[in-house]
Amino acid sequence: MILHITTRADHRPDEPVRAPSLDTEGFVHCSDFGTVHLPANRLYVGRTDLVLLVIDPAKLDVPLRWEPGAPPDPNGAWFPHVYGPIPPSAVVAVHDFPPSADGFHLPAALAG
Repeated sequence: MILHITTRADHRPDEPVRAPSLDTEGFVHCSDFGTVHLPANRLYVGRTDLVLLVIDPAKLDVPLRWEPGAPPDPNGAWFPHVYGPIPPSAVVAVHDFPPSADGFHLPAALAG
C-alpha cells in the first residue's frame, strides 16, 4: 500500500485523485508507511484538515515509479510517484491525519 496526503475538502471519493503536481510535475506525490511523516512535516506544518488516502498499487491503471523525492530527501529516501490520475477504486481507505504536538506521525490505525 502507498499513501497520499490531501485535504478533507479536496478528497472526492467518487472522482479520480488529481493533485496539482500531476499538471506541474507529471505525477501525484505519494509516500509509504515509513516515509509519510517526511513530506507531512516539511510541507503541512500547522495544517489540521488533512487526510491520508491508502492506495492499493495493484488497482492503479497508470504507472507507479519509486524515485527520489522532489525535491530529493537529504537522507536519500525514495517515494512512490503515480504517473496519472488515481482511480477511486484504488483508494481503499481514508484516515484523518492530524498533527500531534511534535509533528505528523503515521496514524495508529495504520501502524499495526
